[in-house]
Amino acid sequence: MIRRAPILATRAASIPADYTIAPLSVEQYHAMARAGILEEGAPIELLEGYLVEKMTKRPPHRVAAQLVELALRQVIPADYHTAMQEPITLEDSEPEPDVAVVQGTIRDYSARHPYAHEVPLVVEIADATLERDRYSKRRICARAGIPCYWIVNLLDQMVEVYSEPSGQTAQPFYFNQRSFSESESVPVEIHGQHVGVISVKSILP
Repeated sequence: MIRRAPILATRAASIPADYTIAPLSVEQYHAMARAGILEEGAPIELLEGYLVEKMTKRPPHRVAAQLVELALRQVIPADYHTAMQEPITLEDSEPEPDVAVVQGTIRDYSARHPYAHEVPLVVEIADATLERDRYSKRRICARAGIPCYWIVNLLDQMVEVYSEPSGQTAQPFYFNQRSFSESESVPVEIHGQHVGVISVKSILP
């Protein structure tokens, strides 16, 4: 008999041969949290149906995230707010990006997490996480239609900006990609509106 069990994707190598990995739905993921199977604040997130362990954050990663959040707060419109490492509910994923810009007020989300159409910008800080951020997380955001996705690339000291998501295609992607060096500034677009610029140097640790 084949047994099905959700597991951490990063521990797949230890699965017994008679197990089959079954993707979790977002509803199942929420049910596990309500039942106490997943502890609040556990270092995992649901990515494309699988529980994935978050990598341990190093000091430069933490500092860059705080700098990005501070910089965005200074330029986004008053009817938006910033969120740090908080869930976004998508069709098959519930990522917890390092920083996100969310429509409305904090209290608007007391009963649920934001949906994709309420999140115009997601920012990931990348060092050891660069490959995951460039591929699986970027793909998830493009599939969900999140308008703009940034990677603050600490390894190369630059910001990668992706815009115009393809949506639910076989291989989701962003049509536009541009990289900004330490001497440049990144334009901030919120639901199609240019609201300001942020110096790359100001958000690097």
